[in-house]
Amino acid sequence: MGIFEDKDKAANPVKVPASAWKVLAVLSSIATMVMYAETMLIPAIPDLIREFNVSYGMSSWILTAYLIPGAVMTPIAGKLSDIYGKKRVLLIIMAVYIVGIAIAGFSTNIYMLFFARAIQGIGMAMFVIAFGIIRDQFPREKLSVGQGVISSMFASGAVIGLLAGGAIVAHYGWHATFFTTIPIAVLLFVVIWRFKYEVRQESGNQVKASVDIPKIIDYKGAVALAVLVTSFLLALTMLETASERNSGITITLFVGAGSAALALFILIEKRVKAPIIDFKLISHAAILPSNLIIMIVGFSMFMVFQTIPVLVRNPDPVGFGGDAAMAGLVQLPFAIVLLVFGPTAGLIVQKMGSLKPVILGTSITTIGFVFLLSFHSDLYYVSAGLAILSTGLSLTNVGALNVTLLATPAQFTGMSLGTNTLLRIVGSSIGPALAGVYMQMYQSGIAVEGATTNYPSMQAYDSIFLTASVLSLASVALAIYLKKRVAGMSIPNLS
Repeated sequence: MGIFEDKDKAANPVKVPASAWKVLAVLSSIATMVMYAETMLIPAIPDLIREFNVSYGMSSWILTAYLIPGAVMTPIAGKLSDIYGKKRVLLIIMAVYIVGIAIAGFSTNIYMLFFARAIQGIGMAMFVIAFGIIRDQFPREKLSVGQGVISSMFASGAVIGLLAGGAIVAHYGWHATFFTTIPIAVLLFVVIWRFKYEVRQESGNQVKASVDIPKIIDYKGAVALAVLVTSFLLALTMLETASERNSGITITLFVGAGSAALALFILIEKRVKAPIIDFKLISHAAILPSNLIIMIVGFSMFMVFQTIPVLVRNPDPVGFGGDAAMAGLVQLPFAIVLLVFGPTAGLIVQKMGSLKPVILGTSITTIGFVFLLSFHSDLYYVSAGLAILSTGLSLTNVGALNVTLLATPAQFTGMSLGTNTLLRIVGSSIGPALAGVYMQMYQSGIAVEGATTNYPSMQAYDSIFLTASVLSLASVALAIYLKKRVAGMSIPNLS
């Protein structure tokens, strides 16, 4: 019997209480709403580029402006939820998210939209709290099932958003994608406000009420983190005009600011009593590799969201000449596989343990990107490649997150999940930014209605998918390394 196997699991099967399933249903609805809102906007990215006359590099900030505040707020929200209660903090963040949606719907210029998206990004911190609540409700042996259900609800929102988003954008414009989300968000806010749940008590390492959690928030570290991430992403975006002297100076300044912020962030985190990132916790032999894998998952997913709509909607021969509805349909297999494999991946992790699915998932993800690299000139092959990619990402995501949860002491769940989600969001913000840089750097002039317009060339997509393939291959190496590192550790239910 393996070192991490539970000898009594077969003899005494663990049951999930009915109250836990009710909590899961409510939290899953949040995941559905957020992905519905985000994927509805994705087919409209080419429209936003044309309407606001921005570059492909700048257009990546439609996603990135949403992600950076999420990266900063997520670990703070995790800590706040540990101190003041998960439900209370969740409701406050949901209210902020609703305000962001409303402002975005009335945006009249790209900077107002960026501002609204930044406010929305704070709402991403909802998910670290949601997973923390699941950790409170589900037995350790069933955590992967709860995670899988929430992951599938992310996918269900994506399916609905991609199916409806293209049609809504085509007939009513991109503003309508936000307006359709507002009543759903308000309804969920009321439901959660009125909903009550109790934290289940568990023997062993379940945190006791008497545990004293320092009521200190690392705001200095949060500011340094925001400057760090923003500076490097701005420098990355500026690469599209790096040939110009002034742009080179600007890049140098942003890199310098980011480097200084990195040094300051590390210094602050080592000295503060309650850091955003606990370096001792994050350096754990099981947690660090799984977090890095999760970061690559975030990179992969949002790089797809930035790239595929542009590829589908740009004219032949540098695209497929489709409309917003087609952009949604091409990505639909990606979302459907996520929907199917969300709960399935949870069951696979429950049966096989967390480590084998992570290795399998990262391997399938690599195959998916190599497939896209080889066959992205054919529309149907693109959809097939996205389906392969989604299978791998589903297994990887649930398995790696389960490793983090099982390896984290219960009293540090909020902080650990906050760090995990932070790294995922950092990867997610780099993905579209890098894709935008490639699309701006490698372009071809195409005559459309008598005028020549520059569009990303096939070399841009080659570069995007090659980069993603290399990073996915690195995640396979990390997964194998993770299995070797934890081979001698005693972590219940992890195998």
